[in-house]
Amino acid sequence: MKAADVMTATVVLTRPDASVREAAQLMLQNRISGLPVLDSEQRLVGIVTEGDFLRRGETGTVRRRPRWLEFLLGPGKLAEDYVRAYGRKIEEIMTPDPVCIPPDMPLEEVVRTMERHRVKRLPVVQDGRLIGIVSRANLVQALVSLLPETSDSRPGDAEIRRRILAEIERRPWSPGNLVNVVVRDGIVELWGTIFDERERQALKVAAENVPGVKAVKDHIAWVEPLSGTVFEGEDDKQAS
Repeated sequence: MKAADVMTATVVLTRPDASVREAAQLMLQNRISGLPVLDSEQRLVGIVTEGDFLRRGETGTVRRRPRWLEFLLGPGKLAEDYVRAYGRKIEEIMTPDPVCIPPDMPLEEVVRTMERHRVKRLPVVQDGRLIGIVSRANLVQALVSLLPETSDSRPGDAEIRRRILAEIERRPWSPGNLVNVVVRDGIVELWGTIFDERERQALKVAAENVPGVKAVKDHIAWVEPLSGTVFEGEDDKQAS
C-alpha cells in the first residue's frame, strides 16, 4: 500500500494570517489534531498542531526554565519561545516547512518518516500542491481493513499445527526444534525450552495469529543462561 491509498483527501486547512482562536475552533469542530497552513497561492507553508497550543500564556502553561539554562539557551531561543507562547497568528506559532511525502510513497517508508521526524501526520504533496494528509489514525484504519475477520469455519488441528510451526520456523528469532506445538480442538499448547524470555511472547503471538486458534497455553521453560536456572511456563506456574 502507498500513501495515496490511506490518506485523507479532504483536508481542513488554515491560513498563515488566521488567528490562533480560529485554528483552535477549526480543530475542535472537525475533531482533528492538526491543520496544514496554505498561503494565498495555495502553497503549503507550515503545519499547526495541538502541540503548538500546549505552552500558552492564556492558560498559564508557558515553559519555565532555570536561570542558568536560560543563560545557556541565549536570548534568541527565549524570544522564539515567547512568540510561540504569546503569538496570536498561526504564522507565529506554526511549524514552517513541514516534512512532506509523495502520494506513491510505500507505507513502510511513511511510518519510517514519521518515526524519524517524530511527527504524527505528513502532508501529501504532488507537483507542489497539497492533495491529502496521512495521519496515525489513517494507518490504524488501514490496519483494521487488512486484519482478517473472525470466521466460524476453522482449519483442523493438524493444519493449525502446521501453520504455527511454519510461521515459527521462518522467523529469525525461532528457537527451532527446541519448541513443540500440540493442538487439540483449537487449543494450542506450546512446549519446549527457550534461552531468551522475550521469545515466549513471540511464540504466543505466532500461535494466536493462526486462524482457528481458540486459546494458547504456555508450557515453555526458560533457562536463564548465566545461572542455568529454569523457570516454568505461565500456565504451569498457575497450575502449581
